[in-house]
Amino acid sequence: MKLSFPVERFLEKAASDSRLLPTHISLFMAIFYYSIADNPKVSFRVSRRKLMQFSRLRSTSTYHRCLSDLVSYGYITYKPTYDPFRASMISLVDLE
Repeated sequence: MKLSFPVERFLEKAASDSRLLPTHISLFMAIFYYSIADNPKVSFRVSRRKLMQFSRLRSTSTYHRCLSDLVSYGYITYKPTYDPFRASMISLVDLE
């Protein structure tokens, strides 16, 4: 089965990245799930609640740590919003 290009590239890179834990991979898959399928590099809005639910993360501190790690490791970009009624902006980074 052939995977979508961002997921396939992510999994190939993640296999050799010893910093990534299962929680990082789960959160990335949740982010990919909510991304814009036509062009995953385009920024999109998604809420913490949805990402935590889909990735099965139960702790907000784990969520924020994994999100911060994915940004610092170069897998995603993240622009937080501090408005409780607007979701934050996320985009996937091209891993070529």
